[in-house]
Amino acid sequence: MIAVLRLGHRPGRDPRISTHCALVARAFGSDKMIYSGEHDAELEKSVGGIVRSWGGPFGIAYEKNWRKAIKDFPGKKVHLTMYGTPFKKKISEIRKSKNLLIIVGGQKVPSEVYHLVDYNLAVTGQPHSEVAALAVFLHEYFGGAELGKSFSGARISVIPQERGKKTVELAISRDL
Repeated sequence: MIAVLRLGHRPGRDPRISTHCALVARAFGSDKMIYSGEHDAELEKSVGGIVRSWGGPFGIAYEKNWRKAIKDFPGKKVHLTMYGTPFKKKISEIRKSKNLLIIVGGQKVPSEVYHLVDYNLAVTGQPHSEVAALAVFLHEYFGGAELGKSFSGARISVIPQERGKKTVELAISRDL
């Protein structure tokens, strides 16, 4: 189980960032995203629509109490922060964990987070997006294998092109 915990979602300010965290989490191999902050039915609806169209067993859930989400997770907890240890120093050790909670925040991550996790890791020691950090971390965690991942139940698939955009609608078999 690979889960992403997005801290401090604010519907009026963060809808695209939180959506992009979920898109990256899904596309790069996570099983679900949990978000805290303010509940946002539109975020859940948007991510659910992506899963229905593009496939995969990916879920999104709201957890009001981010502390509970971290404490109750049955596996290793990784906080992605520009202040942490360079992640390349720990990635082989972390790959041994099959249950992983990856925590990404926005502005002003509570200091308590740094003490509740097993690892505080930096993709870079410079200011950057949590979306970018999540993508880079997951790519390294899976060793690039996630780039060839197929998604069961997809209704749409991309036909790779050198120029232009082409998709195909897939027939979905339904056993009745």
